[in-house]
Amino acid sequence: MKPLRVPDAYNYISAFLTFACQFDCHYCINKYGSLNNYHGMPAADWIRGLNRIETVEDRPITLTGGEPTLYKGLYDVLDGIDPMITVDLLTNGAFDVEEFMRKIPPGRMKRDAKYASIRISYHPGYTDKNKLEHVASTLHKNGYSVGIWAIDTGVSLDDLFDDFDWLGVDIRKKEYLDGDHGTYKYPAAVEGKRKSCMCKPSELLIAPDGRLFRCHADLYRGINSYGHILDEEVALPTYFLPCDEFGFCNPCDVKGPKYDRFQNKIHCSVEIKEIK
Repeated sequence: MKPLRVPDAYNYISAFLTFACQFDCHYCINKYGSLNNYHGMPAADWIRGLNRIETVEDRPITLTGGEPTLYKGLYDVLDGIDPMITVDLLTNGAFDVEEFMRKIPPGRMKRDAKYASIRISYHPGYTDKNKLEHVASTLHKNGYSVGIWAIDTGVSLDDLFDDFDWLGVDIRKKEYLDGDHGTYKYPAAVEGKRKSCMCKPSELLIAPDGRLFRCHADLYRGINSYGHILDEEVALPTYFLPCDEFGFCNPCDVKGPKYDRFQNKIHCSVEIKEIK
């Protein structure tokens, strides 16, 4: 297949290996609106698709989900991706850390960046804190680039921060987003009143079945795909596209300002104009 060059204007690349998850958080951002029932791709197809991506070191491919460690071919995918392609992992941390370390060396997910390559989301009310401490501290002690992003749902996180500060693991708060909570560049985008608009993406989002989507709202619903990672010809959009779903955007698409990949708080995943 032809190489797939990611435009300079793109900030993020996400490969959603699976939407399966051990948790069933009532505030899950993936389920905001609805979540399509995807059929996953085999590891060989993921390897072919991801290896054609031309990106830069400071814009890695982030393996995510759902919970990516539940994807049965995860280690095959990681082993098959060209070592020159930087890879991150976004996980809930509920995995076998000893198996992970046997199969993935620390250097595979480590680069010169202001944030961790292995980012563990702490979900209040669902994450086993003791299990999380074991996984994060074990990875940290063994040289992995690991950090905790705790979702700020309103419950106290003081003890959690104290523990991880003591362990030396980077821990940060992550804003709780559900439409009623959160900071948005386009507040009307989550108000539930449908309008049309023109929308320009800045992220490459790959669904579990390999289809490509311009925003998380379309990805989670399984609508408006513009291509497939295994298509011979793929044109990643860098222009404004018409959309009739404004008002039902996913909060993470219109949150802003948020941190870009350089940790500058200036980013929004989409740019929207001509709202009607």
